[in-house]
Amino acid sequence: MRAFLTRCRRLPRALGLRWKIAVLLAVGCSLVAVTIGILIHGARARQIGDAARASATAQLIGVRRVYELTGRVDPDKVGEADARIDCPQLPAPLRAEALAGQRTTYLDMAGPDPVVWAARPVGGEHVLSVRLSLADERAELAELDRQLVAYGISVVALAAMGGALLASRLSRDLRTAAETARRISAGELDARIGPPGVPGARDEVAELSSAVDTMAASLQQRLEAEQRFTADVAHELRTPLTGLHTAAELLPPGRPTELVRDRVAALRTLTEDLLEVARLDANREEPRWESRRLGPLVESITRRSGVAAEVFGAQGPDRVRTDVRRLERILVNLLLNARRHGGGPVTVTVSGTAVTVRDQGPGFPEKLVREGPQRFLTGAPERGQGTGLGLTIALGQAQVIGARVTLANPPPSGASATVALPPD
Repeated sequence: MRAFLTRCRRLPRALGLRWKIAVLLAVGCSLVAVTIGILIHGARARQIGDAARASATAQLIGVRRVYELTGRVDPDKVGEADARIDCPQLPAPLRAEALAGQRTTYLDMAGPDPVVWAARPVGGEHVLSVRLSLADERAELAELDRQLVAYGISVVALAAMGGALLASRLSRDLRTAAETARRISAGELDARIGPPGVPGARDEVAELSSAVDTMAASLQQRLEAEQRFTADVAHELRTPLTGLHTAAELLPPGRPTELVRDRVAALRTLTEDLLEVARLDANREEPRWESRRLGPLVESITRRSGVAAEVFGAQGPDRVRTDVRRLERILVNLLLNARRHGGGPVTVTVSGTAVTVRDQGPGFPEKLVREGPQRFLTGAPERGQGTGLGLTIALGQAQVIGARVTLANPPPSGASATVALPPD
């Protein structure tokens, strides 16, 4: 029983907006139909009761005149009334009121034999009464109730269908807005909801669509301006850095020269990384597909990276379709990140079409694992210093070749980055 009630409570949350509106309209129309039905039933019941009381009173007057002229009452029906003196079936309240000197009526529609009574005192201690059957009237009232129920069900069904049809457009527009928002969040900045289905409509959904489109356009302009700025800065830096690199090569040997050359090399690397990030942000990268065995390819890339890492599973037969240069860029960035920020031995494991780079250092910051890398943000001081572009470039290049990079902190310690490649 408790499980059933729990499911009933969860049902409204599981329904879509269209069905919620349809159910709401159906419930509202049901309440209106029930209220109107009760009012109509009550009005008709009062009308039948008043007419029955009036008819019984008229019959009682006629019977009394006959009784006063003849001094007796025919036990057979007089007209439609059953007239009697001191009838044993006379209701006690009606008898009491009649003996008190009042002419009164008594209506009974709830019993198995619906009747109306009229009574008055005669001869001081006797009660003259007439009794009329209301079986036909009750049958008429029952038929009215059946018609009210049938009409009410029809109205509720039509209201539910009409509500579903009216809400379908609203639901469709809201789903379109939600889908467009998801496309924008996935990087499709030129996605737009567009004008509403009905020309000239200015309802809440149209205002929401306009607001989302305006937000998307503003976001696209800002991101494109940021991408252009990054690309322009990096491009403008290449020329003076090239000259600075040439000048550094002409310096006499010595410790100061080594420091200058090291910083110039770092600036050149940063500039190239910025240009690569700008190209990735602009979606201008086109992969060159090749079919290769993953194990030997990873082993060769690891050896050329200059990072002392042990490779496991390099003899596997699995093949992948990928861009070798971009895959090398991804793995080298992950290996350098593991050597620079991690600790202990670095291992590379090939399992099927996935490659995992793992170190034994302090692990990735939780924010980095949860939200992904952010450029120029290294995450935590214990993982060393850097520009924060290595992981950003790795994830961007992985997206170009259809791979997926997953960052994790496996127990007992260390950080791992897994590149899942599409099979050949």
